[in-house]
Amino acid sequence: MMHFSRYAVLSALLFGLSLGQQAKAQSTTPKYSNEFLNIGVGGRALGMGNVQVSLASDATAGYWNPAGLTRQKSKYDAVLMHSELFSGIVKNDYAAFSMPLDEQSVIGASLVRLGVDDIADTRNLVNEYGQIDYGRITYFSIADYAMLLSYARKIGSVEGLSVGANAKIIYRNVGDYANAWGFGIDAGVQYNHAGWQLGLMARDITTTYNAWSINADKFRQTLVPGEAMPKGGPEVTLPRFILGAARLIKLPGEFTALPAVDLEMTTDGQRNTLISSSAVSIDPRAGIEIGYNNLVYLRGGVGNFQKIKSFRSTTQEDWHAQPSLGVGVALSGLRLDLALSRLAVENTGGSASQTNSVIVSLGYGFK
Repeated sequence: MMHFSRYAVLSALLFGLSLGQQAKAQSTTPKYSNEFLNIGVGGRALGMGNVQVSLASDATAGYWNPAGLTRQKSKYDAVLMHSELFSGIVKNDYAAFSMPLDEQSVIGASLVRLGVDDIADTRNLVNEYGQIDYGRITYFSIADYAMLLSYARKIGSVEGLSVGANAKIIYRNVGDYANAWGFGIDAGVQYNHAGWQLGLMARDITTTYNAWSINADKFRQTLVPGEAMPKGGPEVTLPRFILGAARLIKLPGEFTALPAVDLEMTTDGQRNTLISSSAVSIDPRAGIEIGYNNLVYLRGGVGNFQKIKSFRSTTQEDWHAQPSLGVGVALSGLRLDLALSRLAVENTGGSASQTNSVIVSLGYGFK
């Protein structure tokens, strides 16, 4: 345990140093940069409200916490996911694969794409004769891509302790109008002892830089009089830290319960979260997974707590949260997970409309 204490102290020092540096930089960096990488992947995780930093133990750990790759049960593991957000408008796709290098270390690769496709460009809908010509409509996509290359290793001197890191390459594209390339580093730790599962994930720990390139000729055609041309250049993503804890509880019969919580801490300025300050904003999440005989799972979660102004009053603000539900089946190495995330949005009439997101993921572990 002495070795683990040293790791904990070192992590705390690095965490405090990073917060101090980021507090100075907040005024010059944007919030929500590369936010597509914080939506989440995998039906299990999204069904539990994105609580996964201490739990991830398959190929999805390359995304959630690369240290968890050392806990995968099979020699090779692969995951595919398709998610439709905002009632199908936004497509979120994901693929991952992981395998061991030796008895102590594991490598993995993950691909993420979030995009809106087939956006109609109707600027040339009317031809030179003043007539509508539908054949002049063109279509384009806005999409964000990321590739994560992961490495994880068990710390031999401390049983249950693993560390991992990601090198990620980012490509963001806005049709023919603009694109950006970016690079960043993530780091994670997992520790399992006496039934407890603990995790710490530091995303963009070195800060992530996107270099934007603007197609001035294309943009110029879309500008209204007096509107300024967008500028290219670097976009900086500041670190965020996610601390997670979970515990497996055996219930009567073949049932188990796995409650878990995550605390996500952002350092890019004050956000609309449950705990909010100019230095750090903290967004708590909670989830639970009820399993039967390691075969069937029922999941639920809640997170994304935000204070939203009521349309009925100009001064009243109410707290809202985003719940999620999910089910999973695991059989002979095959895992099928479904999740549904529902967000209620109050409209001007005082009633609530529903925006549903459907997630389907398929995993397979072999050998």
